[in-house]
Amino acid sequence: MKLLSFRFEGKERFGPKVKKEEAVWDVLAIQQELQVLPSFPNRLIEGLPQGMEFVEQIRKLTEAASKSEQPEQFKLSFSDIEWLAPISRTPKNIICIGKNYADHAKEMGADAPVEMVVFTKAPNTIAADEQTVSVHSDVTEAYDYEGELAVVIGKAGKNIPKQMAYDYVFGYTIANDLTARDLQSKHQQYFLGKSLEGSCPMGPYLVTKDEIPQAQNLSIVTKVNDELRQNGNTENMIRRVDELISEVSKYVALEPGDVLLTGTPAGVGKGFNPPKFLKAGDTVKVSIESIGTLVTHLS
Repeated sequence: MKLLSFRFEGKERFGPKVKKEEAVWDVLAIQQELQVLPSFPNRLIEGLPQGMEFVEQIRKLTEAASKSEQPEQFKLSFSDIEWLAPISRTPKNIICIGKNYADHAKEMGADAPVEMVVFTKAPNTIAADEQTVSVHSDVTEAYDYEGELAVVIGKAGKNIPKQMAYDYVFGYTIANDLTARDLQSKHQQYFLGKSLEGSCPMGPYLVTKDEIPQAQNLSIVTKVNDELRQNGNTENMIRRVDELISEVSKYVALEPGDVLLTGTPAGVGKGFNPPKFLKAGDTVKVSIESIGTLVTHLS
């Protein structure tokens, strides 16, 4: 199921994409009008802990709407809504993995790390699909892109065994880990260079894990102004999704709504000679197989 968050008539809502239509089912409106379920979460993040039971509730709502006398009243055209990131606010900082593709580590002038490289982005960095964000030219001259598979946690856990890691996954989305490379070097750490406002576009959809049974074989393609920059595959991760979840949870208790960025393949702007950093007017498109395309405009 492809879920999205959006704003309509000033209210934040969510629902699944209508199959074969550029529209979304307004599940909150369905529940309010038809009273299909005894209760239903008001926000997408509130339903994540229920896992596939939450997905089944959404299916019941959309089935009831499609069988109603006026199913169209519960559909909203994409052109009539304001898209939001699927998870518009995480419980804590966004958890990110650095240098998790050997070819990216090499282009950054480093060997593949022996130990896992972990950093965070502030939660207010999250931006939506098709949103225009700043290149922050007042503080950086080296703004870069990184297309990544993002894992959305659905169940709380700590010290999660690797063989049980996928039980804690609700689904997957796309992220663009926008980065001020010069600030990274200047401060000798990642947080400030990774946490400029709007530097974590995510979306357009949160795809439930039942639709992506094999997260380790997904193509990742990034284009800047339609020029191909990154062309990778999640099969080339040094540490796979289950290992990342297990290792991170040894130190940090994971919560529903936590977002884990799994690293980026080669082809970032810094990796070119001369570098190809972002500038105002650029458009970045990150496409991941089975999820869709995340579009970000720079100003």
